[in-house]
Amino acid sequence: MSSPNVAAAPVPMRGEAAWLTPLELCVLGAIWGASFLFMRVAAPDFGAAPLVEVRLALGSLVLLPFLWRARERFPARLWPKLALIGAINSALPFLLFAWAAQRAPAGIGAIANAMTVLFTALVGFLFFGERIGTRRAVALVAGFVGVVVLASGKVAGMSVGAAALAGAAASLLYGLGINLVRRHLGGLPPAAVASATLGCAALLTLPLAIATWPAQPLPMAGWISAAMLGVLCTGIAFVMYYRLIARVGASRASTVTYLVPLFGVAWAWWLLDEPLTWTMALAGALILGSVAFSQGGRR
Repeated sequence: MSSPNVAAAPVPMRGEAAWLTPLELCVLGAIWGASFLFMRVAAPDFGAAPLVEVRLALGSLVLLPFLWRARERFPARLWPKLALIGAINSALPFLLFAWAAQRAPAGIGAIANAMTVLFTALVGFLFFGERIGTRRAVALVAGFVGVVVLASGKVAGMSVGAAALAGAAASLLYGLGINLVRRHLGGLPPAAVASATLGCAALLTLPLAIATWPAQPLPMAGWISAAMLGVLCTGIAFVMYYRLIARVGASRASTVTYLVPLFGVAWAWWLLDEPLTWTMALAGALILGSVAFSQGGRR
């Protein structure tokens, strides 16, 4: 999952929206949850950088029509800023999650990803002068405890601490990227911004991907997972997310955050036979509970 968070005024809901919005939220949560499954399958064969390169390039291409339609709003002077945000909000967190997927079950990254909401508030408080409030401060502490619990656990006798910390670092970068997008790219079409930043991130990642591209032929399962990661979990999922934001607003659309780790763990358990440990369950409860608590006082 990338974590775009673009403020938009919701369009009044039509009759079908009462059932359509929950359905689309569940589908989007299932898709973004599956991204950790696809990374877990493809990362051991591709390696982190080559897999991320495929994901970024395909995601950018899917969204390219939105960028082309708004191309006049993207002058040359804006592209260095787009490249920087692309590195922070896409290239680096994708690399961290892919690296983690080589070393730990898919559920670890999916659970750590839920920290994005709390890190967004923390970055806004530390660097952009936003108020954090008692409720969010308590939620941050609980969320960090959840990350510590997650990092301290073992799955099938294997330590997952490094992977959990990598996932938390990726979520911190998402939180920084979201704040940068809000402040520097807020007036631009969000799908076009996503295409531009993903494309810049793909160019930045390309030298590392070429240098580390696997020498051996890649299996079909790896290629299919990489393609699904780029086309479905990045390109198409972003379109769905922006459609939700346009219809019901950013706040309601962001509730997909609660579904991603649940689907991520469920897919890995069902399709990869990965175990759900008590450590993962406790960490997930702490992190998701802290996210829910942090949102409780907001309108």
